[in-house]
Amino acid sequence: MIKVMRTIPLIILVSWLAVVLFEPFLSLDPNAINLEQILGVPGGASWLGEDDLGRPISDRLLTGAQVSLFVAFSVMSVTLVVGTIIGIVSAWLGGWVDQTVMRITDVFLAFPGILLAIALAGLLGPGVGNVVLALSIVGWVGFARLARGQTLLLKNRDHVVAARSLGTSSFKIIIWHLLPLVAAPLIIEATFAVAGLIIAEAGLSFLGLGVQAPSASWGSMIRDGARYLLVAPHLVMIPAIALFSVVMAINLLGDQLRDRLDVRS
Repeated sequence: MIKVMRTIPLIILVSWLAVVLFEPFLSLDPNAINLEQILGVPGGASWLGEDDLGRPISDRLLTGAQVSLFVAFSVMSVTLVVGTIIGIVSAWLGGWVDQTVMRITDVFLAFPGILLAIALAGLLGPGVGNVVLALSIVGWVGFARLARGQTLLLKNRDHVVAARSLGTSSFKIIIWHLLPLVAAPLIIEATFAVAGLIIAEAGLSFLGLGVQAPSASWGSMIRDGARYLLVAPHLVMIPAIALFSVVMAINLLGDQLRDRLDVRS
């Protein structure tokens, strides 16, 4: 029973990833307006109902999944690479370089991440590209601090000191002796970061700073459906459940990954 419960999050996430990968091959028409089916309830030809313009919620939900996961994985990839490089180099060089990087990260951490992302998205303007840029500017800090802390713990280990004594270059030491040991906590952090980024993208779209109409996004679907919550609650509930299921699945998988990579357990 426990093994079955552990596989459920993986099934949920793989299903959504499959939808994103095969979305171009599906006959979806998320922007098809049918005024005769405005606020249509789930069932019949459209199994999840229609929105306030008669557009099929099922098609818009699947299209919105592509946007959310694209933004999350794009931002995670950029922030993971940039933050790891900055953190490792800062800890390795030390001195004024490390102090300068830490003061910069302190400035970013002085503001709540989502508020800073909202401010940047407002300055850059709406759009998927600007959302990726705004979240990337904010998100590298966590990876940088984690990579720095791990590097400080490892840079004086015996195998690193021995490599230095043998004249190995700093680049080779970082690549072959530090990065493999730093990778495990960074991978775990990246897993949880994806869940946070999906919520952040939905929040920005809900505020009108993300994906713009007529394109679909889970956040914008919840915003548009909130006006009809009393008469058509499925407009809000369906994208909210999708958002909840994906974020919960990623968090549960992150917990499982952390348990597997934790050498103390």
